[in-house]
Amino acid sequence: MTETSNTRPADSAAQAPRQSRLLRMMRYLPLIAPVLLWAVPCWVLLFTGQHWPLPVTPVGTALFALGLVGMPLAMGRGHGRRQQDRAAIVGDTLLGVGWVLFTWSVLLGVLLRLALTVAGVGEGQDRARIVTWAVLGVTAGLLAWGYAEARRVPRVRRIDVQLPRLGAGLDGLRVVLITDTHYGPLDRARWSARVCETVNTLEADLVCHTGDIADGTAERRRAQAVPLGTVRATRDRVYVTGNHEYYTEAQGWVDLMGELGWEPLRNRHLLLERGGDTLVVAGVDDVTAESSGLAGHRAHLAGALNGADPDLPVLLLAHQPKFVDRAAAEGIDLQLSGHTHGGQIWPFHYLVRTDQPALAGLSHHGARTLLYTSRGTGFWGPPFRVFAPSEITLLVLRSPLVPTSP
Repeated sequence: MTETSNTRPADSAAQAPRQSRLLRMMRYLPLIAPVLLWAVPCWVLLFTGQHWPLPVTPVGTALFALGLVGMPLAMGRGHGRRQQDRAAIVGDTLLGVGWVLFTWSVLLGVLLRLALTVAGVGEGQDRARIVTWAVLGVTAGLLAWGYAEARRVPRVRRIDVQLPRLGAGLDGLRVVLITDTHYGPLDRARWSARVCETVNTLEADLVCHTGDIADGTAERRRAQAVPLGTVRATRDRVYVTGNHEYYTEAQGWVDLMGELGWEPLRNRHLLLERGGDTLVVAGVDDVTAESSGLAGHRAHLAGALNGADPDLPVLLLAHQPKFVDRAAAEGIDLQLSGHTHGGQIWPFHYLVRTDQPALAGLSHHGARTLLYTSRGTGFWGPPFRVFAPSEITLLVLRSPLVPTSP
Protein backbone atom coordinates (compact mmCIF):
# COMPACT_ATOMS: atom_id res chain seq x y z
CA MET A 1 0.00 0.00 0.00
CA THR A 2 2.80 2.39 0.90
CA GLU A 3 4.63 1.85 -2.39
CA THR A 4 1.52 2.54 -4.46
CA SER A 5 0.82 5.69 -2.49
CA ASN A 6 4.37 6.95 -2.93
CA THR A 7 4.39 6.51 -6.69
CA ARG A 8 1.14 8.37 -7.38
CA PRO A 9 2.60 11.90 -7.26
CA ALA A 10 5.34 10.89 -9.70
CA ASP A 11 2.80 9.24 -11.98
CA SER A 12 0.63 12.33 -11.88
CA ALA A 13 3.60 14.56 -12.65
CA ALA A 14 4.53 12.37 -15.62
CA GLN A 15 0.97 12.37 -16.92
CA ALA A 16 0.54 16.14 -16.64
CA PRO A 17 2.77 17.02 -19.65
CA ARG A 18 1.07 14.31 -21.74
CA GLN A 19 -2.37 15.65 -20.85
CA SER A 20 -1.23 19.19 -21.61
CA ARG A 21 0.02 18.13 -25.06
CA LEU A 22 -3.25 16.30 -25.69
CA LEU A 23 -5.28 19.40 -24.79
CA ARG A 24 -3.16 21.52 -27.13
CA MET A 25 -3.74 19.02 -29.93
CA MET A 26 -7.49 19.00 -29.27
CA ARG A 27 -7.61 22.74 -29.92
CA TYR A 28 -6.61 22.11 -33.52
CA LEU A 29 -9.06 19.25 -34.03
CA PRO A 30 -11.79 21.47 -35.58
CA LEU A 31 -9.25 22.51 -38.22
CA ILE A 32 -7.65 19.12 -38.81
CA ALA A 33 -10.80 16.95 -38.80
CA PRO A 34 -12.51 18.43 -41.91
CA VAL A 35 -9.27 18.16 -43.88
CA LEU A 36 -8.83 14.49 -42.95
CA LEU A 37 -12.51 13.80 -43.54
CA TRP A 38 -12.29 14.82 -47.20
CA ALA A 39 -8.58 14.48 -48.07
CA VAL A 40 -8.26 10.81 -47.06
CA PRO A 41 -11.15 9.57 -49.27
CA CYS A 42 -9.94 11.78 -52.10
CA TRP A 43 -6.49 10.19 -51.93
CA VAL A 44 -7.78 6.61 -51.54
CA LEU A 45 -10.34 6.84 -54.35
CA LEU A 46 -8.43 8.89 -56.89
CA PHE A 47 -4.67 8.79 -56.32
CA THR A 48 -3.63 5.30 -55.21
CA GLY A 49 -2.94 3.68 -58.56
CA GLN A 50 -6.32 3.89 -60.30
CA HIS A 51 -4.99 5.83 -63.32
CA TRP A 52 -8.42 7.19 -64.15
CA PRO A 53 -9.09 8.87 -67.53
CA LEU A 54 -8.17 12.55 -67.51
CA PRO A 55 -11.60 14.09 -66.68
CA VAL A 56 -12.25 11.80 -63.71
CA THR A 57 -9.38 12.85 -61.45
CA PRO A 58 -9.76 16.66 -61.67
CA VAL A 59 -13.57 16.52 -61.45
CA GLY A 60 -13.41 14.13 -58.49
CA THR A 61 -10.80 16.30 -56.77
CA ALA A 62 -13.00 19.36 -57.30
CA LEU A 63 -15.95 17.59 -55.66
CA PHE A 64 -13.90 16.67 -52.61
CA ALA A 65 -12.59 20.25 -52.40
CA LEU A 66 -16.17 21.50 -52.58
CA GLY A 67 -17.10 19.23 -49.67
CA LEU A 68 -14.08 20.38 -47.66
CA VAL A 69 -14.94 24.07 -48.12
CA GLY A 70 -18.72 23.80 -48.21
CA MET A 71 -19.25 21.68 -45.10
CA PRO A 72 -17.78 24.05 -42.49
CA LEU A 73 -19.23 27.12 -44.23
CA ALA A 74 -22.72 25.63 -44.32
CA MET A 75 -22.50 24.40 -40.73
CA GLY A 76 -21.27 27.82 -39.61
CA ARG A 77 -24.24 29.54 -41.24
CA GLY A 78 -26.65 26.91 -40.04
CA HIS A 79 -25.57 26.54 -36.43
CA GLY A 80 -23.90 29.90 -35.84
CA ARG A 81 -25.53 33.26 -35.19
CA ARG A 82 -27.42 33.24 -38.50
CA GLN A 83 -29.26 29.98 -37.73
CA GLN A 84 -30.14 29.31 -41.38
CA ASP A 85 -31.98 26.01 -41.49
CA ARG A 86 -31.24 25.25 -45.14
CA ALA A 87 -27.54 25.80 -44.57
CA ALA A 88 -27.67 23.56 -41.49
CA ILE A 89 -29.29 20.77 -43.51
CA VAL A 90 -26.59 21.00 -46.19
CA GLY A 91 -23.73 21.18 -43.69
CA ASP A 92 -25.05 18.37 -41.50
CA THR A 93 -25.67 16.12 -44.49
CA LEU A 94 -22.16 16.74 -45.82
CA LEU A 95 -20.78 15.89 -42.37
CA GLY A 96 -22.58 12.55 -42.39
CA VAL A 97 -21.55 11.77 -45.96
CA GLY A 98 -17.95 12.72 -45.23
CA TRP A 99 -17.79 10.59 -42.07
CA VAL A 100 -19.15 7.44 -43.76
CA LEU A 101 -16.95 7.96 -46.82
CA PHE A 102 -13.88 8.50 -44.63
CA THR A 103 -14.60 5.42 -42.49
CA TRP A 104 -15.00 3.02 -45.38
CA SER A 105 -12.19 4.55 -47.42
CA VAL A 106 -9.87 3.71 -44.55
CA LEU A 107 -11.31 0.24 -43.85
CA LEU A 108 -11.70 -0.97 -47.41
CA GLY A 109 -8.68 0.96 -48.59
CA VAL A 110 -6.54 -1.15 -46.28
CA LEU A 111 -8.37 -4.43 -45.69
CA LEU A 112 -9.89 -5.04 -49.11
CA ARG A 113 -6.72 -4.05 -50.92
CA LEU A 114 -4.72 -6.38 -48.67
CA ALA A 115 -7.18 -9.24 -49.28
CA LEU A 116 -7.07 -8.72 -53.04
CA THR A 117 -3.29 -8.67 -52.99
CA VAL A 118 -3.05 -11.86 -50.93
CA ALA A 119 -5.60 -13.54 -53.21
CA GLY A 120 -3.64 -12.42 -56.27
CA VAL A 121 -6.68 -10.73 -57.84
CA GLY A 122 -5.79 -8.43 -60.75
CA GLU A 123 -2.92 -6.01 -61.17
CA GLY A 124 -2.30 -2.87 -59.12
CA GLN A 125 -4.67 -0.70 -61.16
CA ASP A 126 -7.44 -3.31 -61.10
CA ARG A 127 -7.19 -3.70 -57.34
CA ALA A 128 -7.22 0.07 -56.83
CA ARG A 129 -10.34 0.46 -58.96
CA ILE A 130 -12.10 -2.43 -57.19
CA VAL A 131 -11.44 -0.69 -53.87
CA THR A 132 -12.81 2.60 -55.22
CA TRP A 133 -16.05 1.08 -56.48
CA ALA A 134 -16.44 -0.96 -53.29
CA VAL A 135 -16.04 2.16 -51.13
CA LEU A 136 -18.54 4.13 -53.21
CA GLY A 137 -21.02 1.24 -53.24
CA VAL A 138 -20.83 0.59 -49.48
CA THR A 139 -21.04 4.32 -48.72
CA ALA A 140 -24.10 4.81 -50.92
CA GLY A 141 -25.82 1.77 -49.43
CA LEU A 142 -25.13 2.75 -45.84
CA LEU A 143 -26.22 6.36 -46.39
CA ALA A 144 -29.52 5.30 -47.98
CA TRP A 145 -30.19 2.79 -45.19
CA GLY A 146 -29.00 5.21 -42.50
CA TYR A 147 -31.29 7.96 -43.78
CA ALA A 148 -34.30 5.63 -43.68
CA GLU A 149 -33.36 4.54 -40.14
CA ALA A 150 -33.03 8.14 -38.95
CA ARG A 151 -36.38 9.27 -40.38
CA ARG A 152 -38.47 6.26 -39.35
CA VAL A 153 -40.60 6.07 -36.21
CA PRO A 154 -38.34 4.24 -33.73
CA ARG A 155 -38.98 0.64 -32.82
CA VAL A 156 -40.18 -0.03 -29.28
CA ARG A 157 -37.59 -1.70 -27.10
CA ARG A 158 -39.07 -3.46 -24.04
CA ILE A 159 -37.01 -4.46 -21.03
CA ASP A 160 -37.93 -5.76 -17.58
CA VAL A 161 -35.92 -4.12 -14.80
CA GLN A 162 -35.90 -5.63 -11.32
CA LEU A 163 -35.31 -3.14 -8.51
CA PRO A 164 -34.57 -4.85 -5.17
CA ARG A 165 -36.20 -2.08 -3.11
CA LEU A 166 -39.35 -1.77 -5.24
CA GLY A 167 -42.51 -2.58 -3.32
CA ALA A 168 -44.89 -5.29 -4.54
CA GLY A 169 -47.61 -2.70 -5.18
CA LEU A 170 -45.43 -1.12 -7.87
CA ASP A 171 -44.57 -4.37 -9.64
CA GLY A 172 -45.34 -4.06 -13.35
CA LEU A 173 -45.14 -0.26 -13.39
CA ARG A 174 -44.77 0.75 -17.04
CA VAL A 175 -42.22 3.52 -17.69
CA VAL A 176 -41.79 4.82 -21.24
CA LEU A 177 -38.60 6.70 -22.09
CA ILE A 178 -38.16 9.03 -25.05
CA THR A 179 -35.15 11.28 -25.36
CA ASP A 180 -32.99 13.26 -27.77
CA THR A 181 -35.84 14.09 -30.14
CA HIS A 182 -33.68 16.93 -31.51
CA TYR A 183 -36.36 18.77 -33.43
CA GLY A 184 -34.36 20.92 -35.79
CA PRO A 185 -33.79 22.27 -39.31
CA LEU A 186 -35.60 19.33 -40.94
CA ASP A 187 -39.28 19.80 -40.13
CA ARG A 188 -40.39 16.63 -38.33
CA ALA A 189 -43.81 17.65 -37.01
CA ARG A 190 -45.48 14.62 -38.63
CA TRP A 191 -42.75 12.31 -37.32
CA SER A 192 -43.24 13.82 -33.86
CA ALA A 193 -46.97 13.13 -33.97
CA ARG A 194 -46.37 9.52 -35.02
CA VAL A 195 -43.86 9.01 -32.20
CA CYS A 196 -46.43 10.26 -29.71
CA GLU A 197 -49.07 7.95 -31.20
CA THR A 198 -46.70 5.02 -30.70
CA VAL A 199 -46.04 6.04 -27.09
CA ASN A 200 -49.79 6.14 -26.46
CA THR A 201 -50.16 2.52 -27.55
CA LEU A 202 -47.86 1.42 -24.71
CA GLU A 203 -50.31 2.28 -21.91
CA ALA A 204 -47.59 3.88 -19.80
CA ASP A 205 -47.96 4.77 -16.15
CA LEU A 206 -45.05 7.19 -16.38
CA VAL A 207 -43.59 8.81 -19.52
CA CYS A 208 -40.14 10.40 -19.31
CA HIS A 209 -38.25 12.72 -21.66
CA THR A 210 -34.60 13.02 -20.66
CA GLY A 211 -33.72 16.11 -22.64
CA ASP A 212 -32.29 17.42 -25.91
CA ILE A 213 -35.79 18.15 -27.15
CA ALA A 214 -34.60 20.34 -30.01
CA ASP A 215 -31.87 22.36 -31.66
CA GLY A 216 -33.17 25.90 -31.57
CA THR A 217 -35.45 27.94 -29.36
CA ALA A 218 -38.85 26.79 -28.13
CA GLU A 219 -40.50 29.49 -30.21
CA ARG A 220 -38.72 28.35 -33.37
CA ARG A 221 -39.32 24.59 -32.94
CA ARG A 222 -42.71 24.86 -31.26
CA ALA A 223 -44.68 23.24 -34.11
CA GLN A 224 -42.53 20.12 -33.95
CA ALA A 225 -42.75 19.88 -30.15
CA VAL A 226 -46.49 20.52 -29.78
CA PRO A 227 -47.45 16.82 -30.40
CA LEU A 228 -45.72 16.02 -27.08
CA GLY A 229 -48.82 17.51 -25.48
CA THR A 230 -50.86 14.55 -26.78
CA VAL A 231 -48.81 11.94 -24.90
CA ARG A 232 -50.86 10.04 -22.34
CA ALA A 233 -49.78 8.49 -19.03
CA THR A 234 -51.93 7.12 -16.22
CA ARG A 235 -49.76 8.90 -13.62
CA ASP A 236 -47.26 11.51 -14.81
CA ARG A 237 -45.23 12.90 -17.71
CA VAL A 238 -41.85 14.18 -16.57
CA TYR A 239 -38.97 15.99 -18.28
CA VAL A 240 -35.41 17.10 -17.57
CA THR A 241 -33.15 19.37 -19.59
CA GLY A 242 -30.35 18.15 -21.86
CA ASN A 243 -27.19 19.94 -22.93
CA HIS A 244 -28.73 21.16 -26.20
CA GLU A 245 -31.37 23.16 -24.33
CA TYR A 246 -28.52 25.24 -22.95
CA TYR A 247 -27.22 26.09 -26.43
CA THR A 248 -30.29 28.30 -26.90
CA GLU A 249 -32.94 29.23 -24.32
CA ALA A 250 -33.34 26.43 -21.79
CA GLN A 251 -35.95 28.21 -19.72
CA GLY A 252 -38.10 28.59 -22.83
CA TRP A 253 -38.15 24.80 -23.20
CA VAL A 254 -38.91 24.28 -19.52
CA ASP A 255 -41.85 26.70 -19.86
CA LEU A 256 -43.13 25.09 -23.07
CA MET A 257 -42.99 21.57 -21.62
CA GLY A 258 -44.94 22.80 -18.61
CA GLU A 259 -47.47 24.36 -20.97
CA LEU A 260 -47.82 21.02 -22.79
CA GLY A 261 -48.62 19.26 -19.53
CA TRP A 262 -45.22 17.78 -18.71
CA GLU A 263 -43.72 18.12 -15.24
CA PRO A 264 -40.21 19.64 -15.45
CA LEU A 265 -38.15 17.95 -12.73
CA ARG A 266 -35.55 20.63 -12.19
CA ASN A 267 -33.64 19.30 -9.18
CA ARG A 268 -36.82 18.11 -7.53
CA HIS A 269 -38.90 15.00 -7.17
CA LEU A 270 -42.46 13.74 -7.04
CA LEU A 271 -43.94 10.64 -5.44
CA LEU A 272 -45.65 7.91 -7.43
CA GLU A 273 -47.87 5.73 -5.25
CA ARG A 274 -49.64 2.50 -6.13
CA GLY A 275 -50.85 -0.49 -4.14
CA GLY A 276 -49.62 0.98 -0.89
CA ASP A 277 -46.03 1.41 -2.13
CA THR A 278 -44.17 4.55 -3.23
CA LEU A 279 -41.53 5.35 -5.84
CA VAL A 280 -39.53 8.58 -5.75
CA VAL A 281 -39.26 10.02 -9.28
CA ALA A 282 -36.50 12.64 -9.31
CA GLY A 283 -34.78 14.71 -11.97
CA VAL A 284 -31.76 16.97 -12.31
CA ASP A 285 -30.72 19.62 -14.81
CA ASP A 286 -28.04 18.63 -17.29
CA VAL A 287 -24.45 18.72 -16.04
CA THR A 288 -23.73 21.62 -18.44
CA ALA A 289 -26.47 23.77 -16.89
CA GLU A 290 -24.31 25.60 -14.38
CA SER A 291 -21.83 26.79 -17.03
CA SER A 292 -24.73 28.27 -19.03
CA GLY A 293 -24.99 31.15 -16.59
CA LEU A 294 -28.77 30.80 -16.23
CA ALA A 295 -29.82 31.59 -12.69
CA GLY A 296 -30.88 28.52 -10.75
CA HIS A 297 -29.87 26.03 -13.45
CA ARG A 298 -27.45 23.32 -12.27
CA ALA A 299 -27.34 19.59 -11.68
CA HIS A 300 -28.13 19.31 -7.96
CA LEU A 301 -28.91 15.78 -6.82
CA ALA A 302 -29.17 16.66 -3.14
CA GLY A 303 -31.81 19.24 -4.00
CA ALA A 304 -33.68 16.72 -6.14
CA LEU A 305 -33.87 14.28 -3.22
CA ASN A 306 -34.49 16.87 -0.50
CA GLY A 307 -37.33 15.68 1.70
CA ALA A 308 -37.56 12.20 0.15
CA ASP A 309 -37.63 9.19 2.46
CA PRO A 310 -34.18 7.53 2.06
CA ASP A 311 -35.78 4.10 2.45
CA LEU A 312 -37.87 4.52 -0.72
CA PRO A 313 -36.63 3.40 -4.15
CA VAL A 314 -35.58 6.22 -6.47
CA LEU A 315 -35.95 6.57 -10.23
CA LEU A 316 -33.70 9.40 -11.43
CA LEU A 317 -33.81 11.26 -14.74
CA ALA A 318 -30.44 12.69 -15.81
CA HIS A 319 -29.63 13.48 -19.43
CA GLN A 320 -26.03 12.28 -19.53
CA PRO A 321 -25.00 8.76 -18.45
CA LYS A 322 -21.88 10.08 -16.74
CA PHE A 323 -24.07 11.51 -13.98
CA VAL A 324 -24.35 7.92 -12.74
CA ASP A 325 -21.19 8.33 -10.65
CA ARG A 326 -23.06 10.79 -8.43
CA ALA A 327 -26.22 8.68 -8.57
CA ALA A 328 -24.35 5.56 -7.44
CA ALA A 329 -22.73 7.48 -4.58
CA GLU A 330 -26.23 8.37 -3.34
CA GLY A 331 -27.57 4.84 -3.79
CA ILE A 332 -30.05 5.70 -6.56
CA ASP A 333 -31.91 2.58 -7.71
CA LEU A 334 -32.34 3.38 -11.43
CA GLN A 335 -31.08 6.25 -13.59
CA LEU A 336 -32.56 6.92 -17.03
CA SER A 337 -30.41 8.78 -19.56
CA GLY A 338 -29.92 9.48 -23.25
CA HIS A 339 -27.33 11.75 -24.87
CA THR A 340 -25.15 9.11 -26.56
CA HIS A 341 -27.44 8.26 -29.51
CA GLY A 342 -25.72 4.88 -29.36
CA GLY A 343 -22.99 6.54 -31.42
CA GLN A 344 -25.51 7.36 -34.21
CA ILE A 345 -23.09 6.68 -37.09
CA TRP A 346 -20.67 3.79 -36.64
CA PRO A 347 -17.84 3.87 -35.57
CA PHE A 348 -18.41 7.19 -33.79
CA HIS A 349 -19.42 5.23 -30.68
CA TYR A 350 -15.73 4.66 -29.89
CA LEU A 351 -15.36 8.42 -29.39
CA VAL A 352 -18.56 8.61 -27.33
CA ARG A 353 -17.22 5.96 -24.95
CA THR A 354 -14.23 8.13 -24.11
CA ASP A 355 -16.66 10.58 -22.49
CA GLN A 356 -19.50 8.39 -21.19
CA PRO A 357 -19.54 5.25 -18.99
CA ALA A 358 -22.21 3.55 -21.11
CA LEU A 359 -23.33 3.70 -24.72
CA ALA A 360 -26.72 1.97 -24.69
CA GLY A 361 -28.78 -0.48 -22.67
CA LEU A 362 -28.78 -1.52 -19.02
CA SER A 363 -25.61 -1.39 -16.91
CA HIS A 364 -24.71 -1.79 -13.23
CA HIS A 365 -22.85 0.86 -11.22
CA GLY A 366 -21.82 0.81 -7.59
CA ALA A 367 -23.57 -1.35 -5.01
CA ARG A 368 -27.13 -1.15 -6.32
CA THR A 369 -27.49 1.49 -9.04
CA LEU A 370 -28.77 0.53 -12.47
CA LEU A 371 -28.38 2.82 -15.47
CA TYR A 372 -30.47 2.58 -18.59
CA THR A 373 -29.03 4.53 -21.53
CA SER A 374 -31.31 5.05 -24.51
CA ARG A 375 -29.94 5.30 -28.05
CA GLY A 376 -32.32 8.22 -28.47
CA THR A 377 -35.59 8.76 -30.30
CA GLY A 378 -34.40 11.22 -32.95
CA PHE A 379 -31.04 12.20 -34.38
CA TRP A 380 -28.66 15.11 -34.14
CA GLY A 381 -27.10 16.84 -37.13
CA PRO A 382 -26.47 14.36 -39.96
CA PRO A 383 -29.81 12.73 -40.88
CA PHE A 384 -28.34 9.24 -40.70
CA ARG A 385 -28.23 6.36 -38.23
CA VAL A 386 -25.77 3.61 -39.10
CA PHE A 387 -25.66 0.52 -36.84
CA ALA A 388 -27.26 2.61 -34.06
CA PRO A 389 -31.05 2.41 -34.42
CA SER A 390 -33.28 4.87 -32.57
CA GLU A 391 -35.66 3.63 -29.90
CA ILE A 392 -38.73 4.26 -27.79
CA THR A 393 -38.12 2.36 -24.57
CA LEU A 394 -40.67 0.59 -22.42
CA LEU A 395 -39.22 -0.34 -19.04
CA VAL A 396 -41.40 -2.58 -16.90
CA LEU A 397 -40.32 -2.30 -13.26
CA ARG A 398 -40.31 -5.53 -11.30
CA SER A 399 -40.33 -6.15 -7.56
CA PRO A 400 -38.57 -9.18 -6.03
CA LEU A 401 -41.31 -9.21 -3.39
CA VAL A 402 -43.91 -10.57 -5.79
CA PRO A 403 -43.99 -14.39 -5.60
CA THR A 404 -43.23 -16.10 -8.89
CA SER A 405 -45.75 -18.50 -10.40
CA PRO A 406 -44.92 -22.21 -9.91
